[in-house]
Amino acid sequence: MSTPGPFGGGNPFEGLPIFGDLAKMFVSQGPVHWEIARQLAQYIAVGGTTEGNVEPLQRIRLEELVRVADLHVADATGLPTSGEGIVTADPVGRGEWASRTLQDYRTLLERLATSLAAGNAAADDGPAADPSADFLGNLGQVLAPVMMGFQAGSMVGHLAQRAFGQYDLPIPRPPSSRMVVVPANIDTFATDWSLPVDDLRLWVCLNEVAHHAVLSRPHVRARLEELLTAYVSGFRPDSGGLEDRFGELDPTDPTSFQTAFADPEALLGAIQSPEQQALLPRIEALTTVVEGYIDHVMDTVGRRLIASYGALSEAMKRRRVERSEGDRFVEHLFGLELNQAQYDRGTGFVRGVVERAGEDGLARLWVSARELPTPAEVDAPGLWIERIDIPD
Repeated sequence: MSTPGPFGGGNPFEGLPIFGDLAKMFVSQGPVHWEIARQLAQYIAVGGTTEGNVEPLQRIRLEELVRVADLHVADATGLPTSGEGIVTADPVGRGEWASRTLQDYRTLLERLATSLAAGNAAADDGPAADPSADFLGNLGQVLAPVMMGFQAGSMVGHLAQRAFGQYDLPIPRPPSSRMVVVPANIDTFATDWSLPVDDLRLWVCLNEVAHHAVLSRPHVRARLEELLTAYVSGFRPDSGGLEDRFGELDPTDPTSFQTAFADPEALLGAIQSPEQQALLPRIEALTTVVEGYIDHVMDTVGRRLIASYGALSEAMKRRRVERSEGDRFVEHLFGLELNQAQYDRGTGFVRGVVERAGEDGLARLWVSARELPTPAEVDAPGLWIERIDIPD
């Protein structure tokens, strides 16, 4: 029986076509075996079942709601909602969401894989290395892309089971005017929480368009991508833990891979480095302000448009802080510590700016890289106002 990991129990590996040809498992170009990642992500996303297309009526309704959201968010923020033209809806199933997200996160995941491989190589070359480690080092080089393929596929497949759209995690996506939404997850949540489904769809569209407007700003995208890339590049693996796992593998026995790869957190064996700890305050400063600003926009626009806005907001706030162990693991991997304290911190900053400088002062947040708050300014919005010289 496989060991349950942060992404839950079960054994998805037996359903992967690639397990039918072990030779293909060890053929990879680059630090991540993307075919394994793709197969596993899609399998987990749809629960091993066949996923149908989005219903035409759902598609039409979501396209209408995204147009409404686009107009109101643009009016409330003064920001272009997309640098690629008018925003349109792109409703997809969980499997398609997983495939697109793997591609969108590809650079981050490859940087993560490269940093772990570099850490293992440094450990193998250290003065304490012994001759018996040579074979394991070569085996590790062969298995590292496979390991990262399973890691990436497990994470993204798990996220696909609950994602409403592109920005459940505040990670920039490639420039596009197409807003990806997952109707199946939206409708399931509405049913589970007894919420009006059409109100929830509009809430999601507003939230996604608002995130898109902010994260599509070139300087915001550049800063966040720079910080996240530096963070995932800073992991240092626990080579001893990896050696123990690799030592259990039998290349002729697929079940040995199922056991070794069952717990992606233990398999990764990554520990936070001092360099990453130094980056966290900067990542948190930017992401908490983004989320605080989005909440402010949602309160401004949503209350006008959605009759059940109060109940919806309460349900959504509970959803985002009551994350599973798997969600927390993914956030930790990318340096996104999205807990209630950070959301409250972002709300406090935005409220402080509005109280001192009004909505016009708050709009200065996204003018250029110079206006992005420092960690100290997030906790003292008066300092931010003074630095960027907003008149009273």
